[in-house]
Amino acid sequence: MRKPSKTTQPERDALEWTRLMARYRTPNTARSLLELFVTVTPFVAIWAVAWWMLSVSTVLAVILALGNAAFLVRLFMIQHDCGHGSLFRSRSACDWLGRAIGVVTLTPYDVWRETHSIHHATTGNLDRRGIGDLPTMTVREYREKGWIGQSLYRLVRNPVFLFGVVPFYTFFIQNRLPVGLMRSGWHYWLSALATNAAIAAVLATLVWFGGWHVLVFVFLPTMFLAAMTGMWLFYIQHQFEETSWQRDEDWNIHEAALEGSSHYALPGILRWITGNIGVHHVHHLASRIPFYRLPEVLRDHDALANVRRLTFRDSLRCAMLALWDEKGRRLVSFAEARRLTP
Repeated sequence: MRKPSKTTQPERDALEWTRLMARYRTPNTARSLLELFVTVTPFVAIWAVAWWMLSVSTVLAVILALGNAAFLVRLFMIQHDCGHGSLFRSRSACDWLGRAIGVVTLTPYDVWRETHSIHHATTGNLDRRGIGDLPTMTVREYREKGWIGQSLYRLVRNPVFLFGVVPFYTFFIQNRLPVGLMRSGWHYWLSALATNAAIAAVLATLVWFGGWHVLVFVFLPTMFLAAMTGMWLFYIQHQFEETSWQRDEDWNIHEAALEGSSHYALPGILRWITGNIGVHHVHHLASRIPFYRLPEVLRDHDALANVRRLTFRDSLRCAMLALWDEKGRRLVSFAEARRLTP
């Protein structure tokens, strides 16, 4: 059943909001370095303690490794800001830091930066799906598929598969090649293969000094939980009932940013861990705003605080949404789609 809308429309249009966001784009170098320090330092420290804890209790080591996924998620959000050139004034500084972090997050930075820029340039466009987004069919497209196509799509959209299997595939397998950019030049192959070589060197060092149990009980739990969390965040940022999808002739990048991206209103500690990525509608309006300035935008502009707002409880209901209803202009579940008039 369709729940009551919690969305209120801002008094300005999307393009005007984009222009107003320009004043928040300037990064503070000291603040950026501080955010990097308070993320990397505990991440490394917890890994070291978890490694040492293996000699005391494997269970405690795994618990520490799982907890450390929070800092790995935050590290990915810093890499994300590097990709948008928003962490430092220097584009080169952003890129080289992003490449270094990409070894830890198992993400070839230059490949990810390009596919992510495509995502920003095409989000909510029904005619430009396929790169940097999650597979999303319309109700009509789904009905036109045979039973094999429908079964495969239902599998891909199944929450267990989507948040259990897909994160592993994405970060451990897909990221090893420049998927989506295979024919776009040597630059992306270099990014993927150089990242792979660096990852192999790091893993070999871990095994050399700590043995295979360091990988199994420290490395893998941290990486896998962080990957699952990242997949959920990426999902809920655009896959919610009142999101927006348009055909190319009606699509507008500014409106898609504001109307097709959620404001995931998380508790304070989760906002910190996720680098305020929940303020996603503002991020899509102005991707050059540093993550630590996004709350400033909401404080200064109350109208944006309730646009496409989702609480954590609201978000759990979104896990079953799977198909875009072009007539009703909302995302629906498979059960709801069956009740729609063809």
